[in-house]
Amino acid sequence: MKTIVELNTLLRKELVLEWRRHSALSGVVLYLFSTVFLSYLAFDGRINLETWNALFWLILLFSAMNAIMKAFIQENERRHLFYYMMVSPATFINAKIIYNSALLIGLAIAGFVVFAAFMGNPVQSLSLFFINLITGMAGFSSILCLVSAIASRARNNFTLMAVLGFPLILPLLLVLIRVSGQTINGTSFSAIAPGFITTLLLTAIAVTLSNVLFPYIWKD
Repeated sequence: MKTIVELNTLLRKELVLEWRRHSALSGVVLYLFSTVFLSYLAFDGRINLETWNALFWLILLFSAMNAIMKAFIQENERRHLFYYMMVSPATFINAKIIYNSALLIGLAIAGFVVFAAFMGNPVQSLSLFFINLITGMAGFSSILCLVSAIASRARNNFTLMAVLGFPLILPLLLVLIRVSGQTINGTSFSAIAPGFITTLLLTAIAVTLSNVLFPYIWKD
């Protein structure tokens, strides 16, 4: 019960801080929209299905990195000490993962709407596509939150996050692109079930590693 209360409190705190610093989120949204528009100009709105799929996920990946890079940068030493005394490390990292998962899901849905408006919507199985999208954003959040925590303690945030984050997120990204490509072609759920299971396993591994490794970073 105490953990649930702490989790709810941390989630509300994240929401309030995001509202107060809405310029940061606005910057990410602007980055997403401008990248999509630039892609439209570069390809003149005419690309094949494979390029559409790969480009969409790459845009989401870099938008996610920009959005989550600030997850731990904004936590100064005094605030970190306060959290250290008040909540457990598992509760803290899980609150970060849940909040940023919701943030990335909203960002991904907005990105899909804009991307489809400019580049067309070739997806035949929209329900399966969005299930894959939601699962993928949760996986991105789990991996990038842990990397952001490591980078924030090393005082070299952007460079270290890029160096650590991309190799860790690459296997998940490749699976997401493959499953997404199958949903674009209208493949049945039974055919893409192995890909969904792999995505869920990678996300579960990322969450588990975050809960195991973050307490050591927390004590630093």
